[in-house]
Amino acid sequence: MEAFLDYVIKGLVSRPEAVSIRSIRRGHTVVYEVRVDPADMGKVIGKSGVTISAIRSLVQAGGGKRGLHCAVEVSEAGSEGR
Repeated sequence: MEAFLDYVIKGLVSRPEAVSIRSIRRGHTVVYEVRVDPADMGKVIGKSGVTISAIRSLVQAGGGKRGLHCAVEVSEAGSEGR
């Protein structure tokens, strides 16, 4: 799933070198923390959240095949202390 997210997110943004993805496992749940350049947030979220909703649906479907619940959280790079 992480490789899928990396491929899709980097294909959407203008600064793919600023993308970082970290997975955190909590029981049967995996949370993917995606950080992107602040200028690319709109591209990842999409109009009315359509793009990120589609990405989340695909990640949940892929995780479901493995018996996992998956979630995707998107934030700006450098926003760790907020």
